[in-house]
Amino acid sequence: MNSPADMAPPLVTRQLSLSYGRGNARRSVIDALDLQLPAGQVTAIVGPNGCGKSTLLASLARLHAPDAGAVLLDGRDIQRLPAREVARRLALLPQDTQAPEGLTVAELIRFGRQPHQGLLRQWSAEDRRVVEEALTAADLHALADRPLEAMSGGQRQRAWIAMAIAQQTPLLLLDEPTSALDLGHQLEVFELIRELAASGKTLAMVVHDLVSACRFADYLVAMLEGRIVAAGKPSEVVTAELVRELYGVECTLIQDPATGSPILTNIRSAGARAN
Repeated sequence: MNSPADMAPPLVTRQLSLSYGRGNARRSVIDALDLQLPAGQVTAIVGPNGCGKSTLLASLARLHAPDAGAVLLDGRDIQRLPAREVARRLALLPQDTQAPEGLTVAELIRFGRQPHQGLLRQWSAEDRRVVEEALTAADLHALADRPLEAMSGGQRQRAWIAMAIAQQTPLLLLDEPTSALDLGHQLEVFELIRELAASGKTLAMVVHDLVSACRFADYLVAMLEGRIVAAGKPSEVVTAELVRELYGVECTLIQDPATGSPILTNIRSAGARAN
């Protein structure tokens, strides 16, 4: 079996340009961006607010059509692929998730099987097996019949990730999967993400907390004003200079003795950010 390092990147951008608005109000967000997501690894996309992180993720998920360039899914232009085919190969967990009142965990997870349904293929024993596996992966068996609104934030987020697991895609994109969660629930979600990568999935997540990104990601992409300013292993690319460029703060970097990942200490304002 090939190691992840030997596998071709499943999701690639080629000179990708994205914008919002129309006519004179049109605003460029990303210009001629090249990116490769390493197979079988967790990629964290970091950067200040408004730098284009979520816009990039939406384009990777086929939700935002490019002005120029392309997103390639397994070597093919994602905009030219049928929606059902994309849904069988790529799952997205957006930042804002909503579900009907009273929906249980198991009912939510079953939605992940929709890309595999059709006129000639209805609910099957295989679907039931996959839902059971998703409940197990997210450690939610004991909560399967509980309404989502009766769960903690971390439990709900694990349920949404379990729905994406049930979709059985090799690629999973997550937009700020730990936003509004406390530290304990953040750890629950990040540990689940690491387990999914260990099972062979490729994941990309937008993350605000740089320290968490460094700890839980194999590969880090740092963005500023719609462009990539650094990419690589967190321990190799995160420097005090990069932190200053991204966030306008000074810091001292130390190495986590347990994981080897960078930790920011002595954080202080650096004044105005450089353009």
